[in-house]
Amino acid sequence: MAGKQFPSLAHARPASPRGLLAGASLLLLVLLAASYFLLLSPSSPGLASPSSGSAADTAFLISLDRFLASPRPSSASSAASPGDLDAAIRAEEEARIYGDPGGAWPAAAGPLRVYVYEMPSKFTYDLLRLFRDSYRETTNLTSNGSPVHRLVEQHSIDYWLWADLIAPESQRLLKNVIRVRRQEEADIFYVPFFTTISYFLLEKQECKALYREALKWVTDQPAWQRSEGRDHVIPVHHPWSFKSVRRFVKKAIWLLPDMDSTGNWYKPGQVYLEKDVILPYVPNVDLCDSKCVSETQSRRSTLLFFRGRLRRNAGGKIRSKLVTELKDAEGIVIEEGTAGAEGKAAAQNGMRKSLFCLNPAGDTPSSARLFDAIVSGCIPVIISDELELPFEGILDYRKVLLGVPEWSSQI
Repeated sequence: MAGKQFPSLAHARPASPRGLLAGASLLLLVLLAASYFLLLSPSSPGLASPSSGSAADTAFLISLDRFLASPRPSSASSAASPGDLDAAIRAEEEARIYGDPGGAWPAAAGPLRVYVYEMPSKFTYDLLRLFRDSYRETTNLTSNGSPVHRLVEQHSIDYWLWADLIAPESQRLLKNVIRVRRQEEADIFYVPFFTTISYFLLEKQECKALYREALKWVTDQPAWQRSEGRDHVIPVHHPWSFKSVRRFVKKAIWLLPDMDSTGNWYKPGQVYLEKDVILPYVPNVDLCDSKCVSETQSRRSTLLFFRGRLRRNAGGKIRSKLVTELKDAEGIVIEEGTAGAEGKAAAQNGMRKSLFCLNPAGDTPSSARLFDAIVSGCIPVIISDELELPFEGILDYRKVLLGVPEWSSQI
């Protein structure tokens, strides 16, 4: 698709006001909050019991098995675009604005409405099966030594979003966001392509070819052409996801792991806070719930803890400098991390014994370690000039991380 010129939309009708970026961001905040805490809550359906004894029995895998074993929604469940989408949207918006002629004017605003594209299986179900079937057999490592399956699972937020959106209404967690079946009713459009799974589990050329096919499929949709993708949501939850075709979808709303303004991971003009949404990483350690926090409170004897890669590129170079400055300080534990179950257990135990957890930048401004610290009851110490926290314009992280309002005013 390199060099492809898409049709000019200079004369296209503007997108619905309800499809503005602020509305899309609000939707994603709700979606993410629900799916993120689904992963963490011990009482959520699909979580393995603590006595299961299998490292592979995670919430993601159990949920994925159940999802793939369930009957698919009918292919007729989502109507195609009407012949004249502009006219259909105009009629729909007039009905919304004026409502019943005998009733109050204007009609009250309703919940945000999302249309979920029904893409061919090679972009959705086939990739989920590929991940599930290869999970226990995957031994190859990324350049930084992390297992590929761990890296994909860490970026599984697109699975949780899509699975909930297409679930039967009675089973959905998200009650203040509705899925619509007709495109003219939609405020935003969700593109359920698993860009990260395809990046890590397909051969390079096969992945690029699939990216080009997905790009053509999406950009051929009348709703995309109408708005140039401004009301479309695309999961790009790894810095390398969808990289070869990003320039063609830069006006869409991206779901990102972080917002790198250095130019190392995203080209200028591709990502910015006014349109994109930063979503939390899925944590690598188990949730330390209120009972756990209470029980570990008196045993937190370490002042500052860090376990992970001590040498990284880009912003992560700060790690080696921190090691030099802090390695001999009293009450501070800094150690090289290791992959696998032993590495996870060591990191989890260390965080649960510590008051503060060091969270320096990785190759990108953020690190999953931030969310590992939060779910471990350890106060993160963020070292990153470029980091934008998820929903930081809405959430007061001083209260979230410290949990003591009077401390917040002093920091």
